[in-house]
Amino acid sequence: MKLKIDKSNFIVIRKNILRLVLAFTLITSQTACSDFLDIVPDNVASIDHAFENKKEAERYLATLYNCMPEASLIVNPLFLGADDLWTYTENHYTYCWPWKIALGEQTADDVYINAWEGERSIVSMFRGIRECNIFLEEIRDKQRVPELDQYTRKRWIGEANFLKAYFHFYLFRMYGPIPITDKNLPISASPDEVKVKRDPVDKVVEYIVGLLDEASRDLPLSIASSQTEAGRVTKGAALMLKAKVLVTAASPLFNGNSDYADFKNVDGTPMFPATEDRTLWERAVKACEAALDSVPGASLYKFNEVATISDRTKYQMNTRGVVTQRFNSEVIWGRYMTIGNSEQMQERIFVPRIDPGSKKSTHLNSYVSVTFNMVDRFYSKNGVPIEEDINWDYANRFNTTQVGDGQEYNAIKGYTTAKMNLDRENRFYGSLIFDGSLVFMQSCTDRNDNNAYPINAKFGERNGAVGYEYVTVTGYWVRKLTNWAFTMTENSYTTPYYSWPEIRLADLILLYAEALNEVDRRDDAIYQLDLIRERVGLKGVKESWQMHSRMPQKPETREGLRAIIQQEREIELAFEGHRLWDTKRWKKAGDYQNRNVMGWNVHGKTAGEYYNPTLLYEQKFIIPRDYLWPISNNELRRNSNLVQNPGWQ
Repeated sequence: MKLKIDKSNFIVIRKNILRLVLAFTLITSQTACSDFLDIVPDNVASIDHAFENKKEAERYLATLYNCMPEASLIVNPLFLGADDLWTYTENHYTYCWPWKIALGEQTADDVYINAWEGERSIVSMFRGIRECNIFLEEIRDKQRVPELDQYTRKRWIGEANFLKAYFHFYLFRMYGPIPITDKNLPISASPDEVKVKRDPVDKVVEYIVGLLDEASRDLPLSIASSQTEAGRVTKGAALMLKAKVLVTAASPLFNGNSDYADFKNVDGTPMFPATEDRTLWERAVKACEAALDSVPGASLYKFNEVATISDRTKYQMNTRGVVTQRFNSEVIWGRYMTIGNSEQMQERIFVPRIDPGSKKSTHLNSYVSVTFNMVDRFYSKNGVPIEEDINWDYANRFNTTQVGDGQEYNAIKGYTTAKMNLDRENRFYGSLIFDGSLVFMQSCTDRNDNNAYPINAKFGERNGAVGYEYVTVTGYWVRKLTNWAFTMTENSYTTPYYSWPEIRLADLILLYAEALNEVDRRDDAIYQLDLIRERVGLKGVKESWQMHSRMPQKPETREGLRAIIQQEREIELAFEGHRLWDTKRWKKAGDYQNRNVMGWNVHGKTAGEYYNPTLLYEQKFIIPRDYLWPISNNELRRNSNLVQNPGWQ
């Protein structure tokens, strides 16, 4: 389908002048984020000029990448948009759009993170698609950029097709059925042609998959240099995204969802498939296998920096470094963040005054907290859910105890803390910081984990709250997203910046395990899970459940192993932006986001006051409405052929 946008949203594209205006607007509104992406045009007199030579055309290609949503805590729904992270209202409520979604404040009159129209700190994904269409139209014409060799031309076409697929997929996960935007309409298009309709789920999926198949044939297996081509996509990234698209399409939200049985287009066409199609899981298995075959050089990241640390700390550093080590062996597609954006990410999630030598008055702009709901999802040290572990005191997890033997490198010996902070798996300690925990950093004396920094987080203490701003409202910070080289100075901090792991190997392995289980290849699925678990020091699934779980037969059924795989994804990919989409496609967001948001009393000055479970918010998720974003009512008024998603008015 061809798509043309009315002037309030998708401006009609003229061959020359109007296409220039759009390109120039995009160029001047984006921030460069790598050596490659830092080549957007300074000025463009016409679209012809943009494609008259290789240098200018490559600059235009860079603008396509810059249409992607920023990996930002403030503007991206991947963070603070679900139930795992929380914040406070004092100094940033008015512009923290993702959190307003989690608070249940989004309406069809006021859409937050509006990727359809490009409002609330995000570029319209349709705008990105439109720019891809311009680029493809021009670069496919061999008369344009005549000095461009065939290999480079094909590669650029592959990149544009990938990004076009990515923008469609981003919209698909948010809105479900969307208008497929294969071509930009000419200026002569009639008013009726402008009023596009949404395409059904299965048609959208096939279109995205087709784009990725085409892109994968033109993309290189690897980039030549992370210094000059950082953030550019490869064949593996295209096939990995295809696998994710097909797993998403096979999942309960999109595959025979009875909640949307009556959801139809203006012409009566059903928007969602009426019945479940189990063959989609077979397609997903094959797509995952093809993706794995396309990244032979990728491997699960393992910490190998010079340091004197225990095996336990190494396992925890594996969890931390896989995100914060730039373009490491596991990253299949690392989206290059601006230096400032990467630094702000680390500043806003990390514990204040990490170094005991820093003055008490110094603080970070720290405001992101981990909820009890997410804290509970991490396994016990035995590698099973804490509510299932026969040796873990789940009923009394909120009670306090003194840290005893066996907790070395995790918590301060003799310190009074909650039972829920003890005897947990290594990813718990690699992902979270809490009162009484120990944090190993590069700046620790002799880079030795015996000298890890202790955390004292009660009110008025070195790491604790001193007011109502720059605090953790739950008592848990995110450790995982801060580089181990983060250091405090008297009144500021320094830290390396890193690439955002948009696609990494563990994600692909877990998608593969999920698909394998759905086609009843459980042993193969468990093998994939065990690869992930071994990296963090856990025993295999079968051994762990047989020895430690109240449900030892759980891995033997499709339903049981499905729950294990889902929790493994929640833990392994925690705080990386997957939970929002995963819990929705599993149709579990209605469960998780209808629970109370809880934390410790961070204004308590003693252990008795502090370790008091405190209600922060009664979160509400309306089923099925909140599984899909609303299309704004303004857009519906402009285009009478668009139908609203169920439940939104």
